Amino acid sequence: MSLGARVATNLPYLRRYARALTGSQSTGDAFVRETLEAALADEDLRRIIGSGRSELYHVFNKVWASGFVEVRSGADEDSHEAAAQARLATITPLNRQALLLTTLEDFSIDEAAFVMDREPSEVEALVQEAIEEIDRESATSVLIIEDEPLISMQLENLVRSLGHDVCGMAATRTQAQAIVAETTPGLVLADIQLADGSSGLDAVDDILSSISVPVIFITAYPERLLTGDRPEPTYLVTKPFQESTVRAAISQALFFGSSRPLN
Repeated sequence: MSLGARVATNLPYLRRYARALTGSQSTGDAFVRETLEAALADEDLRRIIGSGRSELYHVFNKVWASGFVEVRSGADEDSHEAAAQARLATITPLNRQALLLTTLEDFSIDEAAFVMDREPSEVEALVQEAIEEIDRESATSVLIIEDEPLISMQLENLVRSLGHDVCGMAATRTQAQAIVAETTPGLVLADIQLADGSSGLDAVDDILSSISVPVIFITAYPERLLTGDRPEPTYLVTKPFQESTVRAAISQALFFGSSRPLN
């Protein structure tokens, strides 16, 4: 398999991680782009990123640690970027990074330690600190858009265990519209394939056309969203999911506090 093919396999997930880490598609993609450009200019880095997924993330971490890339963003993203950067100043980036690597990206503690170039014991401590920060998040109301009853109930229990309320549970786009007409959620958890054949993507676009609210997509079909052909969701969890992964995504989404429409 060629180097390009090996990297391409892991690239959508690195982009997902970069977006969650930075709270922005444009900023996350800028760091990924800088990582690839650095590898193209350095034969040793090219060899490393082709060795495996953790090696690719390790090189990305070096670029992330450098602290600056040129972000090519549109004017409509300025307010989101400013909000994200203001919030980043209030939390330790290493805690967030350790949590994302071990939950969203499903690396082991040892693998995350390699990616971050730190000792495993230090990564464990960073993850625990991040969880404590999650527990201090302000409570909000959550709309769950999910057509599978067991998963919907699992998400409801998880949301309530974190101290949040559930303002509604919708299995279709129409039901989601009706709930939002009556109440304003502080967070949306959404599947993309709903009970009556309607689209969770369309349901979320409906919501974001009238209010600004963070959205987490929870889907068995992440490839439908990680195409690069359209603006992509910052927060994406793949089914079957671990509750710790959803917990981390909720923390990230509430931390940055907004999402932009997909279109």
